Amino acid sequence: MHFAMPEVRVKRVYDPPARSDGYRVLVDRVWPRGISKEQAAVDEWAKELAPSTELRKWFGHDPARWREFRTRYRQELKGSAALEALRARAKKQRVTLVYSAKDERHNQAVVLKELLSK
Repeated sequence: MHFAMPEVRVKRVYDPPARSDGYRVLVDRVWPRGISKEQAAVDEWAKELAPSTELRKWFGHDPARWREFRTRYRQELKGSAALEALRARAKKQRVTLVYSAKDERHNQAVVLKELLSK
């Protein structure tokens, strides 16, 4: 018998929260500019799952550095207890990874979704 895995979604923190988001996790190291805690409506702020400050600054949301960013970021997350806890939650309920970057294709939430969907 095959059971469908609850899905992992990715959403900008500036987009309005929806009931269908399920468990909302902010995956930025720095609180998003101009957003109140109420507007963000996150269930958890997982700073420890965000890229290190050094990696974030090096990447600078430059799509040319995307491949290398993904490799380095995955390396940073190796053995992360927070990632394993989130993976366990994602098996039971829908999880939406919330981020503030303007680029919807090149950000840490996309990498986290890949890791959680495995």
